[in-house]
Amino acid sequence: MDKFTVHTGTAMPLRRSNVDTDQIIPARYVPYFSWKGHANALFADWRDDPAFPLNLPQYQGSTVLLAGNDFATGSSRESAVWALQRFGFKVVLAPRFGDIFRGNSLMRGLLTVTVPAEVVERLWVTVEQDPFTEITIDLEKLEVRCADLVQPFQLDADARERLLAGRDPIATTLDSFADDIAAYEQTRRPALPVTS
Repeated sequence: MDKFTVHTGTAMPLRRSNVDTDQIIPARYVPYFSWKGHANALFADWRDDPAFPLNLPQYQGSTVLLAGNDFATGSSRESAVWALQRFGFKVVLAPRFGDIFRGNSLMRGLLTVTVPAEVVERLWVTVEQDPFTEITIDLEKLEVRCADLVQPFQLDADARERLLAGRDPIATTLDSFADDIAAYEQTRRPALPVTS
């Protein structure tokens, strides 16, 4: 997982609320457990609409998704996180997220930032008027910045620390208990499988 400190990029406005994980990536595209190959299935059921923001040239290359309220509710599929990441999104801003999705995102390195609905609305308007407007998400200062907007946000301290270090929970556990793991490996039966 890459370190996340500060990200600046253009944004895609998704003026929809109550987007569930099946709308982010429909179940028919996730028959296997892999994080590769999901970019083309992102919002698949909406991409036939030429006016859908993901299809518009002005939002190509966007790395920040501006979503409506209750983004990514529903099932716990990690593929929703992978699809967003594989498409190129680094950050999702929304007034509220599905809890399981948010936990999965933060463990996988996709920063989900909760900001008030009026801030999302202001950013939607700004980006729709000028798609080249850049938004900065500063994890060190816990701020979202865009033009004259400076919006503080909160994030769980452990998740923030892991993202800043570029470490997922497994790597953190392995480092934290390296001596205990090594001691256990010395005492267990040699015929059992080992981790590396």
